[in-house]
Amino acid sequence: MSLASLAGVVGAGAWAWLLTMRGSFWRIEGAPQAVVPEVWPQVVAVIPARDEADVIGATIESLLSQNYPGDFSVVLVDDHSSDGTAEAARKAAEEMGLAARVTVVEAPDLPRGWTGKMWAQNHGVAVARSRFPEADLLLLSDADIRHGAGELRRTVSRMLAEGLDMASLMVRLSTESVWEKAIVPAFVFFFRMLYPFAWVKDSRSTTAAAAGGYVLIRPAMLEKIGGIKAIKDALIDDCTLAAAVKAHHGRLTLDLAEETISTRRYEGPEGLWRMISRSAYTQLRHSPPLLLGTVVCMLLVFVLPPLLAMRNGGGASTGALAWAAMTIAYYPMIRYYRLMPLWALALPLVSLFYLGATLHSAWMYWRGRGGEWKGRAQDTHGQGARS
Repeated sequence: MSLASLAGVVGAGAWAWLLTMRGSFWRIEGAPQAVVPEVWPQVVAVIPARDEADVIGATIESLLSQNYPGDFSVVLVDDHSSDGTAEAARKAAEEMGLAARVTVVEAPDLPRGWTGKMWAQNHGVAVARSRFPEADLLLLSDADIRHGAGELRRTVSRMLAEGLDMASLMVRLSTESVWEKAIVPAFVFFFRMLYPFAWVKDSRSTTAAAAGGYVLIRPAMLEKIGGIKAIKDALIDDCTLAAAVKAHHGRLTLDLAEETISTRRYEGPEGLWRMISRSAYTQLRHSPPLLLGTVVCMLLVFVLPPLLAMRNGGGASTGALAWAAMTIAYYPMIRYYRLMPLWALALPLVSLFYLGATLHSAWMYWRGRGGEWKGRAQDTHGQGARS
């Protein structure tokens, strides 16, 4: 058997396994409707924000526009912004006549051993627990999220009906620019491949994941795992939180959001490259062998199949089969993002972009500049504490 033929067989075999044995990660199903509770619990949203003046107004407005029947308040933590983020948040609440429902506080100075977001979120949780001690649920979210009016109502209903300790939603990311159309759906597709949502929900599985843009959690469970302090230095904080909850026998779920969206835009390739590069090598546990294995697997499973399919000779038929399977698996995500079906054929090229960003992530880590976000390097070689 020629090398090309062997590569084709490996690629086709890999996709046969992925489609049948990987928790049906490629299937997209809506979250089930839950029974409406008789009593709606009190909920407090905690929002850390650093230099988000351009988007925070829309976020506050969307939170205060929830059609949630129970008590709902917002605690926003200004993480030493230099652009008037706190003022923009207060103005948005005042213009709606709902300033009393929004508490804006400033994060204390960042200590060693904490990432910036976790420190701000920790302070926000402390404020929320102090001001609203009767709150039954905490909504941990980001400053660039526009919340759908019915999302909280649906998620709370499901948490109560299924007895969940944590429910997370992966919000719909922006796909307005051509670059976003090409890169964003693949980001969610690869995430679901790493963390099949069905396995996340299964209490018998050790797979745990969450999406940091929308996490609804019971305070009792947060306290049980040791609070935000338990994940104080986590760069991939959402999945680390989910793993801690599952390790403490908590029940969790992860779904795609129905109407909640991210307002963060990535006009060109640079921002998307940074989004991937920021945490890719952390995901690989800073392991050179895992990095090498990832490169080989990405080439064999995503890049080589179309190349083999377009040549005459060994591996053409199996390459075409693997490419077809890849396209079929990717299409539901393209449909979820309401894009033209032809975008599904572009996954091999998009995979090269992700491969390059992953290698760049490793390079930045070894240069001491890993995990850069908002002017902070949070994942650096040989540095135990974050800066």
